[in-house]
Amino acid sequence: MKDIRQRLVNLFKKGYCTPQIARIAKELKEPSTTIHYNIKKLEKLGAIRAYKAIFDYKKIDEGFCAFVLIAISPAEYNDPEKMAADLAKLPEVESVDICTGDWEIILKVRVKDQDEYYQLVKNVISRKGIEKINTITSLKQVKSDFIKVL
Repeated sequence: MKDIRQRLVNLFKKGYCTPQIARIAKELKEPSTTIHYNIKKLEKLGAIRAYKAIFDYKKIDEGFCAFVLIAISPAEYNDPEKMAADLAKLPEVESVDICTGDWEIILKVRVKDQDEYYQLVKNVISRKGIEKINTITSLKQVKSDFIKVL
């Protein structure tokens, strides 16, 4: 049989997941049609923005997780959203937050290992407009998206 696991992982990361309506209906003791109707309503309101899979990242070769604190140059202060949006396009970047304090942007990055992270820093993160970075390496994830990982 053809191995398409990586292609599936890539789709799941983009939101190609759906709620398990029958399972929800059983848990809430409500008809599936009621569940489906209410989910569609929440989606239409924009309350539900996406569905995604929660991965064991080591098993999909993305076991190295780092939080990257970024200080941007004063020339970029007027539009941090532009830099954040550019960084958000990188497939290795899981989340981007604009914040206050000593650092203007925080990235959550997932890659295979420290060598791959080094290439990301060397080729992408160390670019015009970024004054300095500080990396905090995650040693173990305890909770992710409301799911205990331990």
